Amino acid sequence: MAVTKLEHVGIIVNSLEVSISFYENVVGLKHTETITHTNGVVKLAFLSFNSSSETEVELIEGLTGEVAKAGRVHHIAFTVDDIEQEFSRIRSLQVNGLDEELTTLPNGSRYFFFSGPDEEAIEFFQTTRGGAK
Repeated sequence: MAVTKLEHVGIIVNSLEVSISFYENVVGLKHTETITHTNGVVKLAFLSFNSSSETEVELIEGLTGEVAKAGRVHHIAFTVDDIEQEFSRIRSLQVNGLDEELTTLPNGSRYFFFSGPDEEAIEFFQTTRGGAK
């Protein structure tokens, strides 16, 4: 057995409609499919990058019971090619929870966080690891 890739990240949401719009218009993902779980209650929506569906975001609507905010997901990180341009773009969209400034790690990688529609933490990350920019 071998792990070959990250399949998807599941995020519990209150509204598929609101979250699909957010992940398409703010993050830049493409909605590829919505299905109803076999239990007939929970709905699942899948989003991926236009260029590849290798890794997906799964939005989950309809789970009942108490779910701690931290239980939704700690954060989901997306690689960007121009962190400053993305920081300006996200700032202009007036999303909630946007960091005040970019953070630069000792290795030169840079990132910032903002919140999704259900307060999930989203990170845009420009890496210097492995020679990537």
